[in-house]
Amino acid sequence: MKTFGASKEFIMGDDIEWEVVGEGVKRKIMGYDDKIMLVKVHFEKGGVGPMHEHYHSQVTYVESGKFELTIGEETKLMKGGDSFYIPPHVMHGAICVSSGVLIDVFSPIREDFME
Repeated sequence: MKTFGASKEFIMGDDIEWEVVGEGVKRKIMGYDDKIMLVKVHFEKGGVGPMHEHYHSQVTYVESGKFELTIGEETKLMKGGDSFYIPPHVMHGAICVSSGVLIDVFSPIREDFME
């Protein structure tokens, strides 16, 4: 397994470039070590996080906006102030209904985001 070390202790959001990861979707990796990772994801209205699964545990805080979120067979409308948990290997995805930001926490680190 490849190791990535850890991020700096103090991370200034303005110093991190947005990485475009899809149409209307961009992200910033805000901090990590080999056990945990925090990622800020900005969605424009209509932006899609396609259905997918991964072995990581994920907890996400909806900082702003509205999202139609599917976890497994269930879909709910989530808005700023809400949060959700996605267990490992469960299919999930999101459609942005109103422009906003998700704050994702992954354990362990999403190695695929680092490449």
